[in-house]
Amino acid sequence: MARTTFNRLRGVKDSLPHGSMDAIAAELNITADEVRAYFNGEGNADYHIEAGPEGGIIEFSNTRILEVALRIAWEAQNSL
Repeated sequence: MARTTFNRLRGVKDSLPHGSMDAIAAELNITADEVRAYFNGEGNADYHIEAGPEGGIIEFSNTRILEVALRIAWEAQNSL
């Protein structure tokens, strides 16, 4: 299990280059809408949000979308 804040999760989303939602979806064989819902905290069974600082605490049961997003953000930042 992994934990972070909702604001940090949004920060990951904001650091992604254009088209990343589709790239994550294609890599994981899911829809881009599922990826967007993940980052917006909408109806996702892969994590639980508790009240807390920075928009709340998120506890992940499945980190695969987050892992791919972090890799894409890292690659984009280090390709400059």
